[in-house]
Amino acid sequence: MEVLPSSPLPSEVDRLGSRPVRSDQYGRIEFLIRRIAPSETCFGGPLSWYLFHNSRAGSVATSADTMRLLHILTLFSFSLVSYAAAFTNPIKAKDGSDPYIVYSNGYYYLTTTTWSNIQITRATSMAGLKTATPKVVWSDSTASRCCNLWAPEIHWIAGQSSWFIYYTAGVAGTANFDGQRLHVLKGSSNDIWASSWSYAGRIVIPNRDVWAIDATVLFLPSGPYLVFSSWDGDEQYTKLPNLLRRKMNSATTVGSPVKISRPSNSWEQIGGKTNEGPDSASSCAGTGYSLGSIELTGADPLSASSWTKYNNGPIFKSAFGNYAPGHNGFFTAPSGNIYNVYHASPSTITCDGNRRTMVQAIGWHSDGTPNLGEPRALTDNVPEPA
Repeated sequence: MEVLPSSPLPSEVDRLGSRPVRSDQYGRIEFLIRRIAPSETCFGGPLSWYLFHNSRAGSVATSADTMRLLHILTLFSFSLVSYAAAFTNPIKAKDGSDPYIVYSNGYYYLTTTTWSNIQITRATSMAGLKTATPKVVWSDSTASRCCNLWAPEIHWIAGQSSWFIYYTAGVAGTANFDGQRLHVLKGSSNDIWASSWSYAGRIVIPNRDVWAIDATVLFLPSGPYLVFSSWDGDEQYTKLPNLLRRKMNSATTVGSPVKISRPSNSWEQIGGKTNEGPDSASSCAGTGYSLGSIELTGADPLSASSWTKYNNGPIFKSAFGNYAPGHNGFFTAPSGNIYNVYHASPSTITCDGNRRTMVQAIGWHSDGTPNLGEPRALTDNVPEPA
């Protein structure tokens, strides 16, 4: 169900300051971009519209002049129509944390952390998502998974021919979120909105059944892989979550663990040593929270040496009053344009239900890596995904 990526919108490319380039390889798979499908995509440059002014005194319009004017006006009118569809952030101003968007059958489906249940919002546009009424699709009174429901993500698992929701939930009465584990729901049909959802099981990590959060699914030619954040043995008490990957044997079972990242850089340790969601750095309780990047440069994703970490600093950080941007996902519009959905806080007091859902297009650096730019101001008119 993965849609091939293509060029960002022209206006987005200009803002990001990056001219898109051709990308036709599996080899450069950004861990940050969780689901890059195999592709051979040609990226084109931004469009330019020109309006000519005829200032010849006393000139008489010829049929050629008239045709040119009509042609120019037609182009100008078309450009206005093309860029009229826009939205402003945030998509969701309250309970907008840990957002995820998937596109299916003409609709965008948004999930976020609401703490007490799992909700899905559906619309045909980003502007529509802002006003659509969410549907509660899951709540749970079972003591072992009733509480603190975080980071739901909707994924189509082809081998199971079903939609699944991966999420985090905790144990009743557990202090400090110590009981958080990974859980899965299964949809009843290939229609997300019409599906009823049933509990498919808890993802039990072999030989390491400990605290685990923020699961996502990375689809590679060799199969799907589960990526999540967890504590690492005696480093648990230093609050050092690590990103691990396990090849999925089914929608709910995984194999042996491989650690591919730890918060080794100072910019990953602000307020607490953290890698999460899946490569957000530093504690969410501070403004140092940001996005990092890990790249699959080797052949075997289950080998730690196959991953190269970008250590020079975050690739997406606070700007324009949007603090602590992170825990992002990527979705692909029908045209193939790729968009970044993430949360950001309106203040320096972060890591709560006031974080808001934001969306914007991505660009590409000349070396083929994604250029996320910076969080856009809430006053910006952002072109609708196309």
